[in-house]
Amino acid sequence: MSLLRTHLHRACVATTVALTLALTGCSTGQTKTPANSGAATAPVASGTAAAASCPTPPVAVVVSVDQWGDIVSELGGSCANVKTVLASSSVDPHEYEPSPADAASFTGAKLVVVNGAGYDAWASKLAASSAAGARVVSAAAVTNTRDGANPHLWYLPSAVTAVADAVTAELSKLDPQGGNYFSQRRTQFTAAMAPYTGLIDTIKAGARGKSYAATETVFDYQAQALGLADKTPAGYQRAAAIGTDPSPADIDAFRTALAGRQVDVLIYNTQTEGSIPQQIRAAAAQAGVPVVNVTETVPPGQTSFEGWQHAQLVALRKALGVAA
Repeated sequence: MSLLRTHLHRACVATTVALTLALTGCSTGQTKTPANSGAATAPVASGTAAAASCPTPPVAVVVSVDQWGDIVSELGGSCANVKTVLASSSVDPHEYEPSPADAASFTGAKLVVVNGAGYDAWASKLAASSAAGARVVSAAAVTNTRDGANPHLWYLPSAVTAVADAVTAELSKLDPQGGNYFSQRRTQFTAAMAPYTGLIDTIKAGARGKSYAATETVFDYQAQALGLADKTPAGYQRAAAIGTDPSPADIDAFRTALAGRQVDVLIYNTQTEGSIPQQIRAAAAQAGVPVVNVTETVPPGQTSFEGWQHAQLVALRKALGVAA
């Protein structure tokens, strides 16, 4: 079984964090409390934005994976009927085989949101065949990410912003009467993301010169945005990127880097099966290198994209010794 092309499993994450996003009227009905991380708390919506109600029937939206599905649901609110195909999935999106029911769910969709970059090619195919008239927002397209590049675009902060803007724009085109409502939701999403974006700035400023290594490429975009130097051995990194097992020499190089404390933190994807990542994690623990757990998809217990991402960043901040 290769390093990346394995079935994902929903491992529980130790820290459950949520953020304040109290939206009345067209609300999700969830009230979330920010983690004690030192980051600014997202403001509670007030005034006309908080009291806004959906003026039209909801737009039918299909999203391929839950990493983007949570974001689209927040942006669409009660003015969007969002169907996420792989929500709380135990299946690797790269290898997913859509069912006839999945294909049927695309029928009638006015907007389809996909990741792209080869991550969910099945969704783009279903959009073309079962929702030919729908508008499509692709995270890869709005970020000019080519097929074959790292597809984990939800870990790229600028991609999150670009997708949120594109989804809001398309919803407003599909439902012009709901334009003000969608604009308000976009503003509220920015407010809810403030602890996440603030923590990125905090870590970037406080972790200058720090490095990381990773058992997979899933977190690389975020690490790069934080200014961390990638010390993952090149051979291991190439194997991880294409989904093959690294050679014994690549594994030994990784262990040597950890044993020599050439790495400040190890990023470990808890949703990957297989003994090789576990061996690397054990080597980090033996060397005293802090390990930060991340997941590829939204883990159980998290109710929002921003809560999931913020929890991981809090753990990383602590591992790097950055003050709150």
